[in-house]
Amino acid sequence: MTSNLIDGKQTAEDIKVEIAAEVTALKAAGQKVPHLAAILVGHDGGSETYVRNKVLACERVGFASTLLRYEDDITEAELLAKVNELNHDPEIDGFIVQLPLPKHIDPEKVIEAIRPEKDVDGFHPMNTGRMVAGLPALLPATPSGIVELLSRHGIKTSGKHAVVIGRSNIVGTPVSILLAKNLDTANCTVTLCHSRTENLAEICRTADIVVAAIGRPEFVTADMVRPGAVVIDVGTTRVADASKKSGYALKGDVNFAEVAPLASAITPVPGGVGPMTIAMLLLNTLRAAKGEIYPKPAN
Repeated sequence: MTSNLIDGKQTAEDIKVEIAAEVTALKAAGQKVPHLAAILVGHDGGSETYVRNKVLACERVGFASTLLRYEDDITEAELLAKVNELNHDPEIDGFIVQLPLPKHIDPEKVIEAIRPEKDVDGFHPMNTGRMVAGLPALLPATPSGIVELLSRHGIKTSGKHAVVIGRSNIVGTPVSILLAKNLDTANCTVTLCHSRTENLAEICRTADIVVAAIGRPEFVTADMVRPGAVVIDVGTTRVADASKKSGYALKGDVNFAEVAPLASAITPVPGGVGPMTIAMLLLNTLRAAKGEIYPKPAN
């Protein structure tokens, strides 16, 4: 491994320690501890692992947690009814519906059904709009985790050129917005690239910061990165690997072996952005529980 690693695992652990201290203070003051719920539909391997890690993370910081499992034949109406139930459950401070969902369920309809103040994934249009407008919002976990990584590792962003590869509503588009904001860890000039971008390698070579969120393993190669750039790898694709006990290896969107020697700083996969996503989800849940973004209803 290289000495220029951005250690997302340790940074996430630091955030969990901070959250746990706040939960201890809430308990000492006789207040309710935050409660995070998760809905898991079907048996997607990646989703199973991710949700299990969320449950463990809740235990780690002292949150209450609830996992609701459904088979992939649940109807859209049934899932929406469960979302509505959680919306009106005063015990639940925030909840997520794990994506992807079965093809017969419209994910946008499900996301829009979640009340913004309980939308700890930060996907609801209300939270997205508030983010764009620069208003306080429950921010999407992975993009805000990327910004937090840059901040806590002292990486200068002001005036830098950031190239984001991938325009999804979950990562690419929101991280491009956050990096362009007039904030301490932001103020970048941002180029958002995607599948229709021409001269992609040439554009990437102009970047001070590259965020790879395209979902294609080892897509970013050495010829796309200028020496000294900061490289943030969001990808986590399972690739068959007979040498692994699990039968697969996790690959990022960056060819780590090629790019790491060039980069001034780089996130590994695993152990980079992934742990930060869960840490920021916990932070959103704490904020929701405390009513920091949306006022809590009077008892």
